[in-house]
Amino acid sequence: MNANTQQVLRQHAEHQFAEELENLQKVDKRQRPANWKLSPWAVVTYLMGGKLDNGFEVSAKYIGSPRLMEIAVSTLATDRALLLYGVPGTAKSWVSEHLAAAISGDSTMLIQGTAGTSEEQLRYGWNYAQLLAHGPSENALVPSPLVQAMKLGKIARVEELTRIPADVQDTLITVLSEKTLPIPELGSEVQAIRGFSVIATANNRDKGVNELSSALKRRFNTVVLPVPSSEQEEVQIVAKRVAELGRALELPAEPPGLSEIRRVVQIFRELRNGQTEDGKTRIKSPSSTLSTAEAISVINSGMALAGHFGDGSLHAADIASGLIGAIVKDPVQDQVVWKEYLETVVKERPDWMELYRACREQL
Repeated sequence: MNANTQQVLRQHAEHQFAEELENLQKVDKRQRPANWKLSPWAVVTYLMGGKLDNGFEVSAKYIGSPRLMEIAVSTLATDRALLLYGVPGTAKSWVSEHLAAAISGDSTMLIQGTAGTSEEQLRYGWNYAQLLAHGPSENALVPSPLVQAMKLGKIARVEELTRIPADVQDTLITVLSEKTLPIPELGSEVQAIRGFSVIATANNRDKGVNELSSALKRRFNTVVLPVPSSEQEEVQIVAKRVAELGRALELPAEPPGLSEIRRVVQIFRELRNGQTEDGKTRIKSPSSTLSTAEAISVINSGMALAGHFGDGSLHAADIASGLIGAIVKDPVQDQVVWKEYLETVVKERPDWMELYRACREQL
């Protein structure tokens, strides 16, 4: 790994976890599909974590059902593409990146879906200087990440598929069904090399924005990634990611205790579910998603405040700032929900009084 790679703000998964991938390759004696760096068993081990026969510990990238990861990996070992579907913050992009890193050794063949994503961004474009000078040619063609993945037998990633206009989405149908992409201007085509597949992600909050056609849906096997099933599981995810990001960002603060993390997670879960954890009190939910990813952000934001403007220890005032920013997205509707939650839930918990006062002071 060169010095520049070490200095980047966020390393690609295949660089950040290169040692784990290398150790898995050494012990992996199972059958590998064509052009896969690891066997399906090793890919799932990389995602779920575990101890290898040589004693090396592989960290968990996904905390949840191993069966979901087995289904996802098995899908990619066939001729079906994979659609990771779920609410925001359920690690769809995270899982997509790590699957591509483990299978292809390259997670960078990425197309970010937006309302402005064009057909050229999915297929190919042109170098217009070359096009004007010499006409259509291979040299003038600018391949998309999808075409590059087809040529190399790797995984292409399409993020936020339902954000892409429906007519542009359908560009994928021929690629996914025929494993080929015609280039009429050159009278040629790109044929996919074995190992090629597509991982797409979609957010169910975007349902109805740009619905997938039935033809495109049939080309995907859909795996729904759920929100963490228990508070303990969500606390484990948040604690792990906070520790990793704290090291990567070199935040000058002490790692937070589990009690602080558990408190943030409990607040998010209660507001998300519309009731307290014991089920005794019904509460209103804000317009914001309150995902696990946002809980991680709240803790990291608090650590930055504590480290740069405090005494280096995470206090209630540091957490309160991040909580308000995450929960109150609509200054009218969400403010009412948050104030009601503070008065009916937070205020009634004696060991939460410091947090209650800090949140009230910042409203």
